[in-house]
Parts: sequence; C-alpha cells; structure tokens
Amino acid sequence: MARKISDSTVRRLSRYLRRLRALDRREQKVVSSRGLAEATGTTAAQVRKDLSHFGSFGKRGQGYDVHDLRVQLEEILGLTRRWSVAVLGVGKIGSALLGYGFFTERGFDVAAAFDADPAKVGLDLGGVRVQPLSELEQTFSDRGVSIAIIATPVEAAQEMATRAVRAGARAVLNFAPVKLNVPSGVAMREMDVTLELEGLCYMVTAAGHVADRLADDIE
Repeated sequence: MARKISDSTVRRLSRYLRRLRALDRREQKVVSSRGLAEATGTTAAQVRKDLSHFGSFGKRGQGYDVHDLRVQLEEILGLTRRWSVAVLGVGKIGSALLGYGFFTERGFDVAAAFDADPAKVGLDLGGVRVQPLSELEQTFSDRGVSIAIIATPVEAAQEMATRAVRAGARAVLNFAPVKLNVPSGVAMREMDVTLELEGLCYMVTAAGHVADRLADDIE
C-alpha cells in the first residue's frame, strides 16, 4: 500500500519546485537543503524529511542537483503530463481565473468554461468560449477534463461538483465558500479566502498581544 503523504508536505514540495525552477532558469547547478529551506520558509531538516518520503536525493555535503531534483519533483507531483481543466461559473472569480496567464506554462490546459447565465454563454474569456451547462457532460468526455474548478454561487456549488465528478473529473478545486461532498478517490482542495483572512487576523492579533505583554514587562 502506498504511504499517505500529508497535504502540508505536498504543498511544501510545490514550493520547493517553484524555487528549483527559478534556480534552473538561472543555470544554478547545485542547491543545499538549507538553501531550499531559506527560500521557502521552512527548515533544512524539514526539506530533507519531505524529500525522504520519495527516495534518496542529493549527496551529503554536496547538496542537490537543481535540474535533476526539479525533474523528479515534477514527476512526483504529476506535472510531466498536461492536465485538462474546466471552470464552472464565470462570475468575478471564474473570469479572473480564465484570464490567468500561467496555467498553460505550468501544465494546465483550460479546456472549457460553463455558466448558467444565458447572457454569458458564448462569451470569449481568456480564449475560452463560455458554454451552457447542458453541454457539460459531453464536453468533459470529449476533452478529457480531469480537474473541475468550482467558482459558482454557494447554492449551485454542490450540484456542479457532483455533475463534474460524474462526468469524469478526478479532482475538484472549490472557490465557493461552502463544504462540498465528493466521493472517496476524488481529490478536493478548497480555496476559502475568508478563512485565510481570518487566519491572518488571528496572527496579527496574537502578535499584538505578545507585543503588548513585552511592553508591559519592560515598563
């Protein structure tokens, strides 16, 4: 049985890969675990632990070959193939995603976009024609859509996720502020901006409390 890797580990791998790509573009040959750690906000020990889940990389005292590690992380993260993506809902978030120019260079092809509003159907957004929901299932099948991005209003999000999965989506990225239910075996990521903002508010508030206590102690 394959070992289960935590979501936090996978997120760090993505950050390591981003750093390695930048170093590779600059033709840097070698990077240490400390060098990766400092650039990605973690520790050298954590870098080594994360990579150890997938094999033995680098040489003690010499570091990691930048190009080789980049290639291997792309393989681990499944980025050596193209992924077909569909955006469901082309309101402000969906439209912004369709205008995001880095999907293609990172291996993601936006194959389709859908909306329930007849006024939006037929629009060209980022080079993608908005289609009616009635064409969702056939389009997913014809274009091999693997990843569905849910950017609909809350009340429509679950239905769209269910239809996308039934049509063949193997992963769902949810921007609607609601918990979605998908079958086991379907990967799910939720992008709740409000939760992230609340987390930032807590960090700022907690830091302020610490500063206040330190000031009191000094006085």
